[in-house]
Amino acid sequence: MNIKQLVAKLLVTTSLLVTACLAQADDQITLGRTILLGAGDHGAKIPLLICRKADALKVRAERNLNLEKIIVTFNNGSTKTISFYRDLKKDQETQWRGFGYKRCVKKLEVFGNSDGSRAGVKVLGRKD
Repeated sequence: MNIKQLVAKLLVTTSLLVTACLAQADDQITLGRTILLGAGDHGAKIPLLICRKADALKVRAERNLNLEKIIVTFNNGSTKTISFYRDLKKDQETQWRGFGYKRCVKKLEVFGNSDGSRAGVKVLGRKD
């Protein structure tokens, strides 16, 4: 195998890997972000200006936190409570939690506590 063939194979392999990574990244959207404070009994609300269609959600911690639950409000006014009750370290994610089918998300309310004074939370939706 000569150098040209090796370079061509590397380029094809790299382009396939990049395409696969981009396709995977396109499967998720950011539904919203919020900040959890030290301790509290009320949730941090994330209103969505337009409804976002998703069939599942997961949470990414931007700092250490204790995630309790998320109440999802859909376009038709119905709600779904998704319980987590787990500690998340910085940059750690939960598993996907499904809605059963693709639904239009209108509002999120995140319940939990931060380890420090505050912790950022990013809620992602899967648009499969």
